[in-house]
Amino acid sequence: MNMPLTRARGFTLIELMVTVAIMGILVAVGFPSYQQHMAKGRRADGRAALVELAQRMERYYTERSTYATATLGGAGIYPSTSPQGHYTLAITAKTATTFTVQATPTGTQLNDACGSLIYNHMGDKSVSGGTMSAASCW
Repeated sequence: MNMPLTRARGFTLIELMVTVAIMGILVAVGFPSYQQHMAKGRRADGRAALVELAQRMERYYTERSTYATATLGGAGIYPSTSPQGHYTLAITAKTATTFTVQATPTGTQLNDACGSLIYNHMGDKSVSGGTMSAASCW
């Protein structure tokens, strides 16, 4: 009795290697875009922290008629890190009537193209140490 020959179905090694190569190309193209998207999301943490800190500075000025004695940290007007911890905050310049605050990236945000985010008493927004413009970062 002769049994009909059936051909095994499946993938050949060549088909599998072509699929792996295509997946590699897609990942190589998509991963940098994903990283930029994540950095942009983490940057929102720094921007929000600076705006909140500026509001606290204004409240401090209203109560004491000076910015000069404002501090950050445990006994200060605001924590020294952003809420999600992607930025370290600092009051980089303060006088009786002016202030400048800065958010410096830390951890996974260190390689952000914007660098440090800066905000002052006039509401001016700028960046420092990055390759992108302030308009792109804010």
